Amino acid sequence: MATGKNKTAATDTSDSEENGRKYRAPALEKGLDILELLASQGGSLTTSQMATSLGRSVSELFRMVLALEYRGYIAPAEGREGYELTNKLFALGMAQTANRTLLDAALPVMNDLSRAIGQSCHLVVPTGDQVVVVARIESPRDLGFAVRIGYRRPMVDAASGLMLFGYQPETEKGVWLERLASSSEPERLERFVAESKAAVEQGYVRTPSKFVDGVTDLCVPVLGAQGAVAALIVPFIISKPLPATAEEVIEKLHDASARIASQLNGE
Repeated sequence: MATGKNKTAATDTSDSEENGRKYRAPALEKGLDILELLASQGGSLTTSQMATSLGRSVSELFRMVLALEYRGYIAPAEGREGYELTNKLFALGMAQTANRTLLDAALPVMNDLSRAIGQSCHLVVPTGDQVVVVARIESPRDLGFAVRIGYRRPMVDAASGLMLFGYQPETEKGVWLERLASSSEPERLERFVAESKAAVEQGYVRTPSKFVDGVTDLCVPVLGAQGAVAALIVPFIISKPLPATAEEVIEKLHDASARIASQLNGE
């Protein structure tokens, strides 16, 4: 009798698992696999490259790629082969109330900042082990340098990452470190933590861009009730005449950050 009960229990468990599998949506899962793959690569991939990475055939993915392109989630890469993500998923995420509140508070202030310093500026938030640009204001002058909305970069490689990590509560830093450890070498992560600590002591980051010659990243945190919720950056370039020096821009960055934070915190 005991054996019969055990067999019955095992059968029930198996049936439950099988019932759960009946609700799978293979086509949807293939589409999500493609989107997640493109997001993790941070660049363009051909359908053949997607198939190889996902362990599927090209014919399996062909219709799904066309459907995602038709709905605007991916698009042919400019100047390169293959497809890349569009900003549509990003736009859906930014439609959430918390994100809209941040943008509503930040954009008018960023516009004032850009006009005062004659430079572009952009706002960055954390997402997983990366940072992503969620808003930008271009320079009001004829010449300037701007970063497109939706641009992503590994957090450990970004000046904004130093601010975002450094101004987190200690308990939250532990969670972030576990996340960053999955995609960063121990030596790089250790250096990132040390650089972040130094940046916090200084209150801002001023460093030559690792990606564009002639650009100096000037960055300050936007502080919420529980630490940094975003980072405000000016990709500073020297032009003639120069509307504001780097030191003056840093001062105005702090003022702008404080204005955004005061609105977010209801002050």
